[in-house]
Amino acid sequence: MPDQKLPTRAEDFSEWYNQIVLRAELADYAPVRGCMIVRPYGWALWENIQQALDRRFKATGHVNAAFPLLIPRSFIEKEQSHVAGFSPELAVVTIGGGEKLEEPLVIRPTSETIIGHAYSKWIQSYRDLPVLINQWNSVVRWELRTKLFLRTLEFFWQEGHTAHATLADGEAETRQMLDVYTDFAINEAAIPVIPGRKSESEKFAGADVTYSLEAMMGDRKALQFCTSHNLGQNFAKAFNIRYLDREGVLQYCWTTSWGLSTRVVGAIIMVHGDDQGLIFPPRLAPTQVVIVPIYKTEEEKAQVFDAARKIRDALVMEGLRVRTDEREGASPGFKFNDWEMRGVPLRIEIGPKDLAKGSVVLARRDKPGKEGKSFQPQQGLPAVVSKLLDEIQAALLTRARDFRDANTKEPKNYDEFKAAVENGFALAFWCGDPECEAKIKEETKATMRCIPLAQRESSGTCIFCGRPAKEKGIFARAY
Repeated sequence: MPDQKLPTRAEDFSEWYNQIVLRAELADYAPVRGCMIVRPYGWALWENIQQALDRRFKATGHVNAAFPLLIPRSFIEKEQSHVAGFSPELAVVTIGGGEKLEEPLVIRPTSETIIGHAYSKWIQSYRDLPVLINQWNSVVRWELRTKLFLRTLEFFWQEGHTAHATLADGEAETRQMLDVYTDFAINEAAIPVIPGRKSESEKFAGADVTYSLEAMMGDRKALQFCTSHNLGQNFAKAFNIRYLDREGVLQYCWTTSWGLSTRVVGAIIMVHGDDQGLIFPPRLAPTQVVIVPIYKTEEEKAQVFDAARKIRDALVMEGLRVRTDEREGASPGFKFNDWEMRGVPLRIEIGPKDLAKGSVVLARRDKPGKEGKSFQPQQGLPAVVSKLLDEIQAALLTRARDFRDANTKEPKNYDEFKAAVENGFALAFWCGDPECEAKIKEETKATMRCIPLAQRESSGTCIFCGRPAKEKGIFARAY
């Protein structure tokens, strides 16, 4: 399949995305509509994402646990805004073991309710707080319009759930986790993100406040990278999560939840990919370096393979993820194209002439053609490769940030606003009225992505109605 030409992003971005997910063997369609099979290459990327996040979660005092897949329907109904928000997306089990169940069970769309039930038993005193738990799992939401990684019926994610003694502690946790996600997005995924607060209409069902990170994709649409929710006391009151404070007074806890899913894989594809295929940021790439031996005769093959394997071993000792392409019956050109399509950040080419010179050819994925090629001595190669991977990581972040900034406008009037959201982000004052937000969505198909936490100006006029406004929001068409 790699030799079949991909549609360009300009021709058909959606089909380019679909094809690259399938051809690079990241995922495949499952027999159940809207579900996906994550293939080993895609799962390796997800494992690297997991590890990078898990390190950060544990460094901030969180521990992992596992909660059940099946939740009593009555649990979902205890928090009214929660059930209203999720009812259309629920998958419900009514028969078990050939018998009709006394109470239907919901396949978890998220775990606030079952975890709230557990916390009500575990938390008795202020000494039990805070509770800082995360779980890695999958959830089911009955989506009507699906797309591999971006929106599927079942998807993989992590969901953190915490309980605190005060509103201030809950808010600090919510913001801390947004900062953790921001650090991951920028330093691991090389994706520049905008941290902000969701509008009332866009916030999580059952939250007091929802924060998110918003990112611009290669087609200039927005994608919600992750969310962090301050749930206030809504779930604590619904599930009776209470503790005795220092004065012996019974108080309701303050809870939070926060999550990031496999849609981040889709974000990495759409932010960094080009018309040749994927470009993975080195820190998350399943394979950081691929070595392609080049030879014509069996004698050359033996010598080149021996050198390639020694280079591989030296790079592995450096802590790098390396593959040597020893496939029979495939030309070097085919292999180059195949690995470019699969997004490997750095390719090492070695043939008889390179052996004679004691050198190799390095080819950067982020700079196709001659611009990205260099000759390097085999001596000291691991240090050179590590440095080059760091340069590629930084270059991808810079390129993505420059692209986003070039396609973010600050319109002065509604006509300019409409033009801006046709092809990028609009950063504009909004009065906070949900009616203005709804009208904007109806007329432009652009939604309020977030109200950035960083606000350069403190007053202006709403881009839609002209009334006084105190904050600017990011508006865009989104996935």
